[in-house]
Amino acid sequence: MDIVLALVAALFFAFGTVLQQKAGLEKPTESEGAGLLVQMAKRPVWLAGIAADAIGFLCQAVALAVGRLAVVQPLLVSTVVFALPLGAKLTGQKVRRVDVGAALLVVVALIAFLTIAEPSGGRDDAPLGEWLVTGGICAALCVPLVLLGRIGSAPKRAAMLGTATGILFALSAALTKVVADQFDQELFEVFLHWHLYALIVVGYASMTLNQLALNTGALAPAVATALAFDPITSVVIGVTLLHESLHTTPVQIVGTVIALAAALAGMAILARSQSQAQGPGGPTSAEPSPSPA
Repeated sequence: MDIVLALVAALFFAFGTVLQQKAGLEKPTESEGAGLLVQMAKRPVWLAGIAADAIGFLCQAVALAVGRLAVVQPLLVSTVVFALPLGAKLTGQKVRRVDVGAALLVVVALIAFLTIAEPSGGRDDAPLGEWLVTGGICAALCVPLVLLGRIGSAPKRAAMLGTATGILFALSAALTKVVADQFDQELFEVFLHWHLYALIVVGYASMTLNQLALNTGALAPAVATALAFDPITSVVIGVTLLHESLHTTPVQIVGTVIALAAALAGMAILARSQSQAQGPGGPTSAEPSPSPA
């Protein structure tokens, strides 16, 4: 059930991402800070994308409630597979064979990872002190990435901001899992704990960074890095914070590393391929419609 829900969530996330990309490039935004989302909210296409994301988030929350963080989050990388045909349909972007091959490599690698690692166990929550350490580490990683995301070429800025987005997506997923478990226990229990309010703050920050990355115009690096670092960070958080366990025989460790490396290679191929098609400064005149993945 958790696998099916994660795949459904990936489909809606892909649809929402493509719509947000389309809205972000139709007209330049004046704000690049906390007010960016308020400005974007005036665009119907962007709101439609957020609605699709909301449905995806609900599916993800239920999947996290019944499943494990280290299983659900890697499956969300399949968003890129759905985003390719959706982007071609909605933006007119040509999907090349190398893109399809790279997307299939990502899916196969993730299936191999889940089969070999077989995450199990784990706890529903962690002490506040451990959450603070985890949040502090994520912030320490994201701050320099955001600063680097303000300089350089569009693909570089998109990659830096996308990486920070992926890290915060993973932290949001961990908080979502706890909130979903609390909601399952009692309807109003969720409002009595700090997790929901932390989720709102982290979620808003991740959405802002995601939109900034998409607005660079180098959409492939933005989506690829976010989708790559989300499951990687989620596995780390799941194992270290929530005590989820992976099979740790020497052969399984090697297989897990190879599978994750193959998934990252597929994402890198997608980013490089689409970035070359767009050029260093964004979409070229030959291909005015940006790629979503």
